[in-house]
Amino acid sequence: MNLILLGAPGAGKGTQAEVISNKLGIPAVSTGNILREAMKNGTELGARAKSFVEKGDLVPDDIIIGIIKERLKEADCAKGFILDGFPRTVPQAQALDAMGVRIDRVIEISVCDERIVARMSGRRVCGNCGASYHMVYKPSKSEGICDLCGSALIQRKDDRQETVLDRLKVYHTQTEPLKGYYGAQKKLRVVEGQEEVSDTTALTLKALEA
Repeated sequence: MNLILLGAPGAGKGTQAEVISNKLGIPAVSTGNILREAMKNGTELGARAKSFVEKGDLVPDDIIIGIIKERLKEADCAKGFILDGFPRTVPQAQALDAMGVRIDRVIEISVCDERIVARMSGRRVCGNCGASYHMVYKPSKSEGICDLCGSALIQRKDDRQETVLDRLKVYHTQTEPLKGYYGAQKKLRVVEGQEEVSDTTALTLKALEA
């Protein structure tokens, strides 16, 4: 099954992608993870993407489409895949169609902006090992210190409230039109994000069968 997960930044797409990946035995392809790795390693792609990501803007289509095209050629995608973070615009969706990539189902994880801001502005990551925490939902044992390696926790620039609000604005203007695009193809299913991750997961798995 070839899937796309839609939803605002912080809606929980990555979490649900991991669950579906384990259940169906297909890879979750996260453009966010690929881009962060490229930026961390200082690659040409990472350098080009960094200025856009830090401002909360969308990375240009030519960079993203190139990444996806190469990734979907890999052997582990032969039986299906989950796209998390792509497409983000209707032109990207059209480019995916033009590549001859068949999409079976598109699931949107719907969460209101207020909850998104609360979720993302509370996120912290270890500056050394990359472990993730949340000040409310998943606090470290010692405030500001990583449980795993004892290094200081930091707030990523793209998790700061002002950046989150900018990212939400971009999502609503540029990505939300995809609901209409895939709705017209009768591939879209909307899942209301719940407070408990397991409840969202149950609804997401049910949407795969609908």
